[in-house]
Amino acid sequence: MECLDTIADYGLRSIGIGERLLPRENFTLCQQFTLIGSGMLWNIYFGVLSLLAGFFLATAVALGKAARNPVLRKSSEWFIFIFRGSPLFIQFFFAYFLFLALKGQYPFFNPFTAAWLGALLVLFLNTSAYTGEIFYGALQSIPKGDIEAADAYGLSGWSRFRRVIWPTMLRLAWPAYTNEAIFLFHSTTLVYFSGFPAWQQKGDALYYASYFADKTFNPFVPYPILAGYFILLTLVIITLMGRIGARLNRHLPQEAKRPRFRFRPQLIR
Repeated sequence: MECLDTIADYGLRSIGIGERLLPRENFTLCQQFTLIGSGMLWNIYFGVLSLLAGFFLATAVALGKAARNPVLRKSSEWFIFIFRGSPLFIQFFFAYFLFLALKGQYPFFNPFTAAWLGALLVLFLNTSAYTGEIFYGALQSIPKGDIEAADAYGLSGWSRFRRVIWPTMLRLAWPAYTNEAIFLFHSTTLVYFSGFPAWQQKGDALYYASYFADKTFNPFVPYPILAGYFILLTLVIITLMGRIGARLNRHLPQEAKRPRFRFRPQLIR
C-alpha cells in the first residue's frame, strides 16, 4: 500500500500533478522507480514529437538534396552538413543562448527558452538532418527498374512519387531509420545537461536519477533504473518499427518459417 501511495503522489510529478516537494531522506526503491519513471514522460514527449515532425521535414530535405534546382539542393546539403557536423550538445547551448538574446528584443521567443519548446525544436532539426541523409541515400538506391516500370504504367509526377518512389525509399531506409529513432530517444537525456532549464524543477528521467545519486551518494541504484527504463523503451521502439517495416515489405517474398524442433527418440531399431 505504501508503494501505491508513492505512485499516486509522484507518478505524474514531472508534469506538475501530485506532490510538489521531493523526498529528502530514507529513499525507497519505489520512490526512485516512480520518480524516474515520471521523468520518462518528458523523454517520450521529446522523442515522439521530434520524430514525427522530423519525418516529414526529412522527406522534404532528402527530395531537396536530390533536386536539380541548385538553390534547393545546396540549402538541403548545408542544412544536413551543419546539424550532422556539430555535436547535439553544442546545438542545445547555441540555441538556448540565441533564443535568450532574441527574447529580450522579441517577446515571441519567450517560450523558446523553455525546454518543452526550445529543446524540442533542436531535437526536431537534428533528427531531420540525420534522417534526411538516410532518406537521400535510399532515394539514390531505388532500382531503375522500379522507375521504368512506373513510366511504363503511365505514372508520372505525384502519382509516381506516391505509389513507387516514396514507398520504395521508406522500405530501403527503414532499418537505418529505426536506429536513428533509437538514437533520438537516447539523445533526449542531453536536455537535462543543456542550458534549457527544467520546468519548475520538474525535469526528465535523468534529472531525477541525478537527484537520487547526489542525495544518496550511490549512483548504482538510480542510473541502472534509468537504463532499465530506456531498455524497455528501446524494445517498444524496435517492436513498433519492426511492425511498420513488415507492413512496408509485405509484398516481398517472406522467409519460410522454420519447422518446430520435435524430440523423437528412436527407441527401437
